Amino acid sequence: MDIDAIIQKISIWALPVLLAIILHEVAHGWVAEKLGDNTARWMGRITLNPIKHIDPFGTILIPLGLAIVGSPFLFGYAKPVPVDFRKLNNPKRDMIWVALAGPVTNLLLAFASTLLLALVIQLPTSLFWIIEPLALMCQASIIINMVLFIFNLIPLPPLDGGRIAVGLLPGPLAWQLSRIEPYGFMIIVALLFLGVFQSVIGPMVMGSSYWLIGLVLPL
Repeated sequence: MDIDAIIQKISIWALPVLLAIILHEVAHGWVAEKLGDNTARWMGRITLNPIKHIDPFGTILIPLGLAIVGSPFLFGYAKPVPVDFRKLNNPKRDMIWVALAGPVTNLLLAFASTLLLALVIQLPTSLFWIIEPLALMCQASIIINMVLFIFNLIPLPPLDGGRIAVGLLPGPLAWQLSRIEPYGFMIIVALLFLGVFQSVIGPMVMGSSYWLIGLVLPL
């Protein structure tokens, strides 16, 4: 992959990736605040300022590395928004809503990007110079948001799906699952390295993304 292709890919994907992961985290903090925990607000994390959310590895190096190796889609993450579940009005129940906020935000962004794509392709053909990059950015936004929506619903702590499962399971089972969290990141890396996630959620991501894009553009 030549340098021009890498630069072009980064220019198309950078803004959708940043918006997807930042709004995901802001949603967690905003819902937590509504349910009694103002930790994220106190730490200045309920903001769209990317500097507050950027993780050098997850927000910059991983997406950049995927772009360089020619990955068909990019992935990344921001610094997790701090949530003190003990401060929530009903910790076990409200944990579910806080965890759901991130993936639901990504799903809504995917739908919003589909609508925007439909509007972009209706622009006059004289604006072809802006139609193509905007359309590509909308498609990138659909894909990255579906990646984050589906990936984060995997029931493995510390992913959102793991926290949702902990909130839904009865006490003993919830406690057993929560014990995995200190090792969750290592498990995730191992499963990614072994290609398990790619083979399981890859078809789900691409199938749902292409379905949304296909509502607007013939594939």
